[in-house]
Amino acid sequence: MDRVLGPEVAGLFYPADGPTLSETVDSLLQEIPEPTRTGPPPKAVVAPHAGYVYSGPVAASVYGRLRPFRDQYRRLLGPAHRHPFHGLAVADASAFHTPMGSVPVDPWALAKALELPQVHLLDEAFPGEHSLEVHLPFLQAVLGDFRLLPLLVGDTSPDEVAQLLEHLWGGTETLIVISSDLSHFLSYEQAGRLDEATARAIEGLRPEEIRFDQACGRIPLGGLLLRAREVGLEVERVDLRNSGDTAGPRDRVVGYGSFLFTPPAGTISR
Repeated sequence: MDRVLGPEVAGLFYPADGPTLSETVDSLLQEIPEPTRTGPPPKAVVAPHAGYVYSGPVAASVYGRLRPFRDQYRRLLGPAHRHPFHGLAVADASAFHTPMGSVPVDPWALAKALELPQVHLLDEAFPGEHSLEVHLPFLQAVLGDFRLLPLLVGDTSPDEVAQLLEHLWGGTETLIVISSDLSHFLSYEQAGRLDEATARAIEGLRPEEIRFDQACGRIPLGGLLLRAREVGLEVERVDLRNSGDTAGPRDRVVGYGSFLFTPPAGTISR
């Protein structure tokens, strides 16, 4: 298994040149105050996946919070979305490449995921997919060495995503990344109201209150919320903005939110 995935959107969503990309990510992260390491490491993050000029600052706001845990994580799970298919898709690949280098695919996690009937090897689901790829440069910058399990979420349910997350939950070495933008192509005022309602549903671990028009990654997000509710994770809203706040006009905006999921102080993520 020597196939390498990506990059698919280098030069479109983010710089295609490695040094320029590294400088771009570092510049975005430098805008985030250096956090101190207190309490258990975060178990999951939710971050947007648009072009960096639009959603980069919002993504950086949550990834910057991972910097104190650089040597903590060894495994990363990335449920995302794009092509129509049933269940969840993984690729028969050994690595995922960005202009900043390659991230190896975790063979143990891949084999473990394929134990579930809703998970399939489906290479054709990955070409053109950006919703995982745009997160990797941030993770490469803040985490250093880690292994990845790239997962795409198709026609399935939040319950089946939650079952997968439970199956691969692991301990403090495992971080889950959910890739999702929020509202799409509303006015600035309409988006603000709808995204605020979505953020409150996320903070309250209430996936049943999130419609498809509120989050393009509603299914993987819902799976995380179900699992977080089951194990008692605490949710912190890190940032909530839209493209009208970052780099675009305000007549038709896309909403972005970043959230941090952490076990209560004094507990161990498991």
